[in-house]
Amino acid sequence: MSRIPWQVKFGALALIWGASFLLMKIGLEALQPVQIATLRIVSGTFTVLLTALVVRSELPRTARVWGHLAVSGFFLCSLPFTLFPLGEERVSSALAGIGNATTPLATVVFGLLFFPGERVTARTMWAVVGGFLGVVVIMQPWAALGRPDLLGFGLTLLAGASYGLGWSYLKRFLGPSDVGGLGLPAAQLVMASAQMVVVMVVWWLLHRGSVEGTRLAAPWSLSPAPVSGTTSAVWPVLAVLTLGVVGTGLAFALQFDVVRAVGPTVGATVTYVIPVVAIVLGIVFLHERLSPAQVVGAVVVLSAAVLIGRPSIKPRSGPPAQATGSPTSGSSTRTHT
Repeated sequence: MSRIPWQVKFGALALIWGASFLLMKIGLEALQPVQIATLRIVSGTFTVLLTALVVRSELPRTARVWGHLAVSGFFLCSLPFTLFPLGEERVSSALAGIGNATTPLATVVFGLLFFPGERVTARTMWAVVGGFLGVVVIMQPWAALGRPDLLGFGLTLLAGASYGLGWSYLKRFLGPSDVGGLGLPAAQLVMASAQMVVVMVVWWLLHRGSVEGTRLAAPWSLSPAPVSGTTSAVWPVLAVLTLGVVGTGLAFALQFDVVRAVGPTVGATVTYVIPVVAIVLGIVFLHERLSPAQVVGAVVVLSAAVLIGRPSIKPRSGPPAQATGSPTSGSSTRTHT
């Protein structure tokens, strides 16, 4: 891995995370959103734990760190990984990818709450305002027809905002505890896996094993649905497993390598490429289409994200923070999706 140029790893990250929205859409053909989130997180957890064992990364040892990881695991994994497939039940994978692009906007907003001693430049604030205006253009509240499902798109926006909250929380409470390696992210995924197993069991009990007229004998039972003209559920399950093993497991290793090679600022720019990949894959493989207003709004949101990604938030006083070679060093890096 160390011999592979960082540019290749960067491109692989953009493709892997951009394809996640396509894979979730495929997974919805036989799995429910809660099942997708659980399978994805659990499979990703085993992959990262195995990788951490190979590279000899140690897990945290204090209860305080594990407690904070339970919170960050909820906002960076459990919540967004559930909200995205919930949203994709109502909107296209391309729109879900655009919703993910709001992460940098939310990071700025939550950063102000967690780091009141930092000041934000006027350019960044105008970028945040412009980004939210782009979201309004996509939602087209003035149109009676042709606008996206507001609930579905809203769920993807909440998922993107959840990443911003999670990263701000992680940087605020666990930044000094992150010494690099895969120990911290592996532990975070362990906490998220525990959360999702409980959520999936409770979800199944509340529905009494029946979802949309189909009786599910167990929380892991699949909903029979046509896949490419067949009734097989193999492809949806493989899609979600790929999402977990590759989109979480392999992507973690790639992300750390990119950050260590070129720093968190450059590493974070992969966030801006992900929606573009999601849109292209949705159009090519799922024949999705965006309206002119949605295209304009997407351009505005992505432009705002790029402006925010440029160095603009500076502390009032004190020495600059040193990069630790981990995702917590950058405000816009993300666990996925």
